[in-house]
Order: sequence, then structure tokens, then C-alpha cells
Amino acid sequence: MHVFVTGASGWIGSAAVADLLAEGHEVTGLARSDASAAALEAKGAHVRRGDLDDLDSIRAGAENADAVIHLANKHDWSDLAASNAAERAAVQTIGDALVGTGRPFLLASGVAALSQGRPATEADASRFHGPDSPRGGSENLALEFVDRGVHTVSLRFAPTVHGTGDHGFIATLVAIARRTGVSGYPGDGANRWAAVHRADAGRLVTLGLAKAPAGTRLHAVAEEGVPTRTIAEAIGRALELPVTSIAPEDIEGHFGWIGTFFAMDLTATSAVTRELLDWTPTGPTLVEDLDTGAYSAG
Repeated sequence: MHVFVTGASGWIGSAAVADLLAEGHEVTGLARSDASAAALEAKGAHVRRGDLDDLDSIRAGAENADAVIHLANKHDWSDLAASNAAERAAVQTIGDALVGTGRPFLLASGVAALSQGRPATEADASRFHGPDSPRGGSENLALEFVDRGVHTVSLRFAPTVHGTGDHGFIATLVAIARRTGVSGYPGDGANRWAAVHRADAGRLVTLGLAKAPAGTRLHAVAEEGVPTRTIAEAIGRALELPVTSIAPEDIEGHFGWIGTFFAMDLTATSAVTRELLDWTPTGPTLVEDLDTGAYSAG
């Protein structure tokens, strides 16, 4: 199958592309830089130049492929409105290009804010609709295309997709610990984050393309929830720093923008996904990655 992948050289995308190629798929990746293009070509993938704002390139990539996997996101925390608008426009463009074709359209989403007081499940619908919502309400927008002949599948990733080379949430917490001299956790540290290793997330993308029915929501979750105090303790061990509670009123000042997320309970299950795809995560746990030095360099 010829698969067009946005975010193909990104953290999850590069793992997914490697897995897709290993399974014999032909891959064309969207690349916005020479470095990204070179990395894709070195793996054996084709390159389409463009970025998330280049809707013409995205449309052409979708039209010329047998399937689309949309993993790109600006993640611009200084201008979330622009990030959300770009995400929605890209999803609308891909969906429009695939109407009536029955082709697979897999897109990245997340497990945040799906439920309250319990782990989120695949049955929980996103409550985000419209352009002003997080990610521009892209999951619900994409799923609307199922009724228009598009084989949409939502890929909901855990808040931390961890591993050596990660530059996401955990890497940010490690950097904050280095800067402040302490590894902090919010309040009593009892709130939890779901987690998955990058290799397992990449494998789930390939399996989702092969096996998931239209309209499916998949959860890329290996650990239902790791307490934030446990995360902070592992960071403290890795950096040989003291571990301390950060009072609720001091969370924003200590952690900055990530404090809001680190104080949330972001738990999710993946029982339905595992059974549907025969997906069994085999990568290291988050704490194992921290304890074995995946985040210690730098």
C-alpha cells in the first residue's frame, strides 16, 4: 500500500515510517526541511516537500496515496489558536481529498479530557468540536468523514510517548528539574499520566492501518497511569536531584506552561485496542527509560 504520512520525520512519525516500510508499504513523507527529507530518503521513503500550512501539497499527497496517516502538529504553545487552526485545515483538506474513496485516513489525537474520575476508554467520544477547540476539534471532524466514504481511524496517543531522543513532555520536565535544581511533582503527586514507548506507538500505527474498522478510536497506551510523584522520583534519581512537592499555587511558577498538564489526571486504558489489533506493548516502561538513562544526557 502507498501511504502518505505527515509528520513523517517527527518523534512518532519516524517510528511509524520505519515500521510501515518494514511491513512492505511504500511511504511518502511530508518534509519541511532538507534534514527531514534526507532522513526520510535514508530510510527508503519518498519525499513530498511542504509543511502543515501547505494545503496544496497535503492535498496532492492524499490524492496520490492509497492511505493517509496524519501525525503532524505545530505544537506551538505560544500560539495555540494558530496551531489549532492549522490542524483543522489540514484534516479538512485530507478528508475532502478522500471523500468517496473508502481509503484509510488515520490521524493523531490524544487521551486528555475524555473522562473524569476514571481512565478514558476507546468508547469515550471527544468533547472537542469546532475550530476553537484543542487541535481544532480535528478528531470529531475527521470522524464525520466516515459517512462520506472515508475510512477514518483516530490514533489517541498517551500524553507521554517516551524513549531515547524524546523532546516532549518528559524531556521538558527533565529540563525544568535541571534548571531549578529539584525534581518537582504537583501537590501530593497522586495524579497519573498514561504512557507508551515510542516503538510501541509506531507499531500501533501500522496495525491500525491494517486492521482497524472505519470510525475506530485506538488508544496507544501501554501504562494506564504513572503517578506524577513516581515520575518525579525517577527524574530525581536520573539527575541526582532532590525530589519535592510543588504546592498548587506555585505549580505555574515552577513548571511554566507544562504545569497545567502535569497537574492533570491523564489516564486511559487500551484493552479494546489490544484485542482488536493483537497489539502487545513490549518496550520499556517510562520509569525504566528514566532509570536507564534515556533522559540523562544534555
